[in-house]
Amino acid sequence: MRPASSRPSITKPQEKRYYPTPALEKGLDILELFASTPEGMTVSEVARRLNRTMSEIFRMLLCLEHRGYLAQSANRERYHLTLRLFRLGQEHPPTKRMVTEALPIMHALAQETRQSCHLGVLDGSHVVILAQVDSPESTGFYVKVGSKVDLMHAATGHVILAHQDEDACARAIHEWSLETQKKKPADLDDHLEKIRARGYERRASYEINGIINISFPVLNAQGNAIAGITVPYVKRIEDNISPTEVIESLQRASRQISEAMGALTEPEPAEEPAPVRKRKK
Repeated sequence: MRPASSRPSITKPQEKRYYPTPALEKGLDILELFASTPEGMTVSEVARRLNRTMSEIFRMLLCLEHRGYLAQSANRERYHLTLRLFRLGQEHPPTKRMVTEALPIMHALAQETRQSCHLGVLDGSHVVILAQVDSPESTGFYVKVGSKVDLMHAATGHVILAHQDEDACARAIHEWSLETQKKKPADLDDHLEKIRARGYERRASYEINGIINISFPVLNAQGNAIAGITVPYVKRIEDNISPTEVIESLQRASRQISEAMGALTEPEPAEEPAPVRKRKK
């Protein structure tokens, strides 16, 4: 993978010009609201949550339903988000190609480590899971495809940040701060530097006790992370596979996916040949 290098401290990116587009913003507000409300909402609930009139919300909902982004419940009282947005994200050429290239490698990784694994990318203040492969064991831990995790609570997110260039990393952190209205964690720079130095992230899960998240970056041709592949390691009572073995397997998998995406990774060190024993005459 890309060797560690010293980098200057992250700076706040320059603010961009902003031109208000009320109709577009209204539609995006509605989609983002439904994304956080899986049980769906009535027209009046949407209007109240967004502080809009019933008539303007009703027209927007009809438009979004007509375009396939929303659907009505069986009793036609509530609207809910369809999978159209998720399908659009999956059809985005770089994303689709990455998932296509990654899945066979992820299946092999799951078989080798007896653990589940998932592939995630940055999306605003979150990490979105694009692909996931279950452990071949009867029990295990997995993350649902399409789920979103706070960027600062995801090993996948941290390993991506640590392996991006300075500007991209700064923009991602700045966007997280704007969306969450939170300050950057005080130890984030040091934490990312440690990840960068060893080439991967390994730490206890932010959300589930007993899980160790091990993450490696997926790199592009420029050597910057475009995704992260993670094994949420579960220690089984009769399991002989150690975290060190998982790290080795996961490193190979991330290298293979990176190479498929055009990255020029460093070759793995060749094994020393066994010494040739001379026969006695």
